[in-house]
Amino acid sequence: MSQKVFYRYNSATEQYERVFPSGRERALVLIRQFVAGAIGALAVVIVAYNVMDFPREKELRQANDRLRTEIGVLNRRADEALKVMEDLAERDNNFYRVMMQAEPISPARRYAGLERQRNFDRLDSLSDNQLLLTVNNRMDQLDRMVYTQIQSFDYLKDLAADQKTKMAHVPGIPPISEKYLRAMASGYGYRSDPVYGTTKFHEGMDFSSPIGTPVYATGDGTVTEAGWKSAYGNLVEINHGFNYTTRYAHLSAINVHHGQTVKRGDLIGKVGNTGKSTGPHLHYEVRYKGAPQNPVNYYFYDLTPEQYDEMILMAENAGHVMD
Repeated sequence: MSQKVFYRYNSATEQYERVFPSGRERALVLIRQFVAGAIGALAVVIVAYNVMDFPREKELRQANDRLRTEIGVLNRRADEALKVMEDLAERDNNFYRVMMQAEPISPARRYAGLERQRNFDRLDSLSDNQLLLTVNNRMDQLDRMVYTQIQSFDYLKDLAADQKTKMAHVPGIPPISEKYLRAMASGYGYRSDPVYGTTKFHEGMDFSSPIGTPVYATGDGTVTEAGWKSAYGNLVEINHGFNYTTRYAHLSAINVHHGQTVKRGDLIGKVGNTGKSTGPHLHYEVRYKGAPQNPVNYYFYDLTPEQYDEMILMAENAGHVMD
């Protein structure tokens, strides 16, 4: 490149004289040329980097795309799993726990320590950090729901075992054989007293049957009374636990003793005519928390639906009390 030459007119000599630049001016020129060259080179590198795919950069980009795709699939799978767990949680609260008479689990317990959130943004609009955070939140929520559900099922399993025990103890069969149920003398409720002629509340059911007819325990329990008790005559009382007791009165014979453990269906005595009684019969009571209950509601094991309906009808129409 040819170097530019500058001249300056000298009025004293009336001639043009050549002007030579100073060292500072020459340095500034060199600096400007260097900066311009560096900027040009940087621009070329940037263009090449964005337009051309170098092998290493291309491999990294492909690996990153594959990773984002896999994270996206995992995120969708986590969403599907969460939907299943939410459905299971709803069944748990509205069916299993209702069936077992247990309190439902509140959302605060199910999602303790978690903020339930759903990110409906397109996955490809999220940064890598946001995408990883989204999937991590899904997995934390899923872990918590699975843990809570396992605890719930363990609790319900124990509750079911308790219910099985309870159902064995709660009175559930008639105290005498089915063939004697048709000879019901009196049902539960207000009836006329056979001795005094006054209206009284009859706290049990009377079954007219021959002396010596077997009498059975109606549920598992422990004998708390086995002997004479005033107007009841010979009496057996069984504590079934779970706030239930039963009484079997006017017996001719007692086949159990105080403190004995009995099972549903065990022979505990025989029908008689002892105490305040106007004829051979069994007086049977069911009590819950000490209050008399209608025994007809506690024959759900041994009777068919037809027999049960007939029993209710007889109980409503039987008005003659025998004790």
